Amino acid sequence: MAQFDAIFIGAGHNALAGAAHLTRRGWKVGLFEAADRPGGAVKTLELTEPGFRHDLAAMNLSLFAGSAFNKVYGADLAKHGLEFAPVQDCFASVFPGGRWVGVSTDLATTVARIRAFSERDARTWESLVKAFPARAELIFSILGGPMKKRALARILFSLWRKAGLSGALELGRFLLSSPRAWLDETFESAEVKALLGAWGLHLDFAPDIAGGAVFPYLEGMANQSFGMVLGKGGADTMVKALAAMVEAGGGTIECNARVERVLTEGGRATGVMLADGRRIEARRAVIATVAPGALTGLLPQGSGEAGFDGKMRAFRHAPGTMMIHLAVDSLPDWFDPELKRFAYVHVAPSLDVMARAYQEAQAGLLPAEPVIVVGQPTAIDPGRAPDGKHILWLQTRVVPAEIKGDAAGVIDERDWEAVREIYADRAIAIIERHAPGLSAKIIRRTVMSPLDLERGNTNLVGGDQICGSHHLAQNFLLRPAPGFADWSTPVKNFHLAGAATWPGAGVGAGSGFLLARQLAGG
Repeated sequence: MAQFDAIFIGAGHNALAGAAHLTRRGWKVGLFEAADRPGGAVKTLELTEPGFRHDLAAMNLSLFAGSAFNKVYGADLAKHGLEFAPVQDCFASVFPGGRWVGVSTDLATTVARIRAFSERDARTWESLVKAFPARAELIFSILGGPMKKRALARILFSLWRKAGLSGALELGRFLLSSPRAWLDETFESAEVKALLGAWGLHLDFAPDIAGGAVFPYLEGMANQSFGMVLGKGGADTMVKALAAMVEAGGGTIECNARVERVLTEGGRATGVMLADGRRIEARRAVIATVAPGALTGLLPQGSGEAGFDGKMRAFRHAPGTMMIHLAVDSLPDWFDPELKRFAYVHVAPSLDVMARAYQEAQAGLLPAEPVIVVGQPTAIDPGRAPDGKHILWLQTRVVPAEIKGDAAGVIDERDWEAVREIYADRAIAIIERHAPGLSAKIIRRTVMSPLDLERGNTNLVGGDQICGSHHLAQNFLLRPAPGFADWSTPVKNFHLAGAATWPGAGVGAGSGFLLARQLAGG
């Protein structure tokens, strides 16, 4: 029987980061991945035509670039090939009549764009940017640390000392606010509100969902202050470098190796059994980077605590996403050519449009007007496509995994196999309101429904690309369940990590690195 100190179920970026750290602490680690390559939702593939390299799901690597893991191991990662493509023109939103507003790293440029909509909002933006470093320190001390009662108490005490009672209460109020509540009290322009509010939907925060204000704020301020980064050549540069780090440290990564179940003895995890019948022993830890619902299969006899098992089965996922990958002759002809420079262009014209799309998807309806994120990676990193050609990364948010109807009353089919291409036509037609002629530029497209995404990665339940809603009832000390935000389970030596656990989704490697440091004592 093969033996490791720690076994990771899955080889996404959290598992890879955790494994890389443990190898540096002398642990022998093994990662067993059901897919044909590591990376989870961070993969770069030729999904349309040869030479066109598309990021399957995750595209923006800013969280990883600024992560605690990269701060510690950045030199090692660079040695193993990690390379970023910096972005100065980060994101924009387009509106009817050819109007738009966007955030670039040059503050004067961004402020001038905002001033075209509101003089007051331009001044507000400048004041927010000025205050961001101090406020970011407080926010990231919460969002970037372990979610344990004692650690949280230390953070709150430090916050009280730095900001006083009123400052602490104001930050708490902000963290509980919905995007619309914060945007309405901060800005007057509907367009500026939409510009920032679109980021909420990236993490399942429609405009009126409590707890979502922090994400539009952080995206706006961080992109203004630091810019954005993509992976040079594709997001998989991160995965390749992490995997190389693991292997350089003596770790083993085995793909096409599905874990059938976790082996236990006396309430303690002792290893795993693979689908091919092999039994692998873990002397110190088994770490599952899976959606909580998968624990039913991994622990067929349960964890020994019925309450925990019930909460894992009831873990709530966000609505689905449909991805459209395009190989194109040239970038979209936006009404203003300046938009061709941006990494992201949101087609999300108002908070009300976003709220309505979310409500329709939650009701099982295909939204009449979905929110569309147009990623233009080759505007920043042209080497991802043949000379003179481009790729587009279109994220259609949000859509139901199970179709009960069409809010527009046009599509009668209820099967994603039949709906996929029809709904992609709707999304592209919406983009063409702002960039006429896009359809004629398409060389080839590949459309991935929510069910296609789940088939490719079982953690993307129903096409949920963030592996679980981040609403307040399932976040902070409650992620993935009360009492288990420290990545523990009722089974000794068996841990959960990944996007379903604290600190949640994104490519910050937070849960993998934090858990590995906890296991290794630093």
